[in-house]
Amino acid sequence: MTPPSHPLVPARVQDWLDNVRAVEPDGPGHLVERLAAAHAEFERIHPFLDGNGRTGRLLLNLQLARLGYPPAIIQKRERRRYLLALRAADAGQIGALAELIARAVLDNLYRFVVPAVAGPARLVPLAALATPDMSVTALRSAAKRGRLRAQRGDDGVWRSSRVWVEEYVESRYQKPRDN
Repeated sequence: MTPPSHPLVPARVQDWLDNVRAVEPDGPGHLVERLAAAHAEFERIHPFLDGNGRTGRLLLNLQLARLGYPPAIIQKRERRRYLLALRAADAGQIGALAELIARAVLDNLYRFVVPAVAGPARLVPLAALATPDMSVTALRSAAKRGRLRAQRGDDGVWRSSRVWVEEYVESRYQKPRDN
């Protein structure tokens, strides 16, 4: 990707701003694809060779917030996929970047928003209860073994509560008692 020459940057940024201001939830095409296209366009305009994805991701998150969505936090472990998705977007294939953004929004929804809204005793998907120290896989395994109080719904999704997970974490290194 070659950034535009510096005299063209102000006009390209103004066009980008006009396009971003026009993004509405019920507009044509899928919202996440339109946001991904706007994000990729900003990254193409950015006049510095370092790319500075942080600025572009901040602007993406401002757009998401304006539309009522949680932020899309691209984790460091996703950097390679993110850069490949941006390259594909430069070639006109926006799907991979849109998927990465959508998954990041969902991850944050499950990690922060659902538990905050649900309260400590409400049953929520295990993905909403995972932490850096306790992965979804570990929680699911504990639920299957009967160590974590959880329920598997008709949809196949395991659900538990923060209270039950805290009880499990406190007791996980203790031997189960025989009654």
